[in-house]
Amino acid sequence: MSWIKDFKLTLDELAFCGENLSRPECVLAEKDGTLWVSDNRHAVTKINPDGSQENIGKSGETNGMAMDSEGNLYLADWQENKILKMTREGNTEVILDNLNGEPLGPTNYVFMDSQDRLWVAISARRHPWFAAAADPQPDGHILLIDKNGARIVGDGIMFTNEIRLDAQEKYLYVAETMAAKISRFPVNTDGSLGEKETFGPESLGDTASIDGFAFDVEGNVWVTTVLRNGLIIIDAQTQEAHTVFEDPNDSALEAAFAALEKGEMTPMHMMSCVGSKLALVTSINFGGEDLKTVYMGSLGMDKLITFRSPVAGLPMKHW
Repeated sequence: MSWIKDFKLTLDELAFCGENLSRPECVLAEKDGTLWVSDNRHAVTKINPDGSQENIGKSGETNGMAMDSEGNLYLADWQENKILKMTREGNTEVILDNLNGEPLGPTNYVFMDSQDRLWVAISARRHPWFAAAADPQPDGHILLIDKNGARIVGDGIMFTNEIRLDAQEKYLYVAETMAAKISRFPVNTDGSLGEKETFGPESLGDTASIDGFAFDVEGNVWVTTVLRNGLIIIDAQTQEAHTVFEDPNDSALEAAFAALEKGEMTPMHMMSCVGSKLALVTSINFGGEDLKTVYMGSLGMDKLITFRSPVAGLPMKHW
């Protein structure tokens, strides 16, 4: 699609919204302009259409989020490794905190499909999560929670991050953070998954660790590169990757990946990769009445990044 190669943004063309946010990892938008943003001080920060903000709920450290058609939120609690269901008023219940009596691995993200099935990204089988990032192994996996309970349906992932189903729900896509690529699994009618395959380049680059992604209505995949503070689009037709913008800190990236090769990477190496204007960009979602307003979260900023897209995003379950 020709527009993809022509779509580039400078850092000065990016705008921002929200204020005094804390670790706004994930953002969900509603039709009326309401934004729900992950927050590590409570559960979420609700940004109302008039710009006012509310602190909602309580959790250890909300990471990924999903919303059902009734407006309830499903939260991946990154600190306590639980999946929570929260009403719009903040009343919270635990949906899942173990699998067959064993604690969950680092709970990263949740996604709800058209059948009200909840898909859960578990980054690794090791604790703490940083042990898995510093020593990458294919021990990330995906859980499915449906009428039959919770079970592992996908495995062999190099640090599972965000997961989503495509428009037809034929494939479940996954961000493999420590492999720097997008992979996908065919989805069977019973919720089981087929064999994993790469979508797009086998690697977006040694320092292009992927965190989040979203689909537009044409099926293109919009991918965030957390340590390069950037955005890449993978063309649905050609599976070629195109960089829209990035704000890399080259010296910090070099130090971080040199340490990774030696098995000596620490959280400080990652946190040092903040750019000149952007800090550890994590997630992307579409909003606005026409679904052409893009919102991006981060680990290190106190506001959201926003800009306008030439195409609409793929509506999520709650839209």
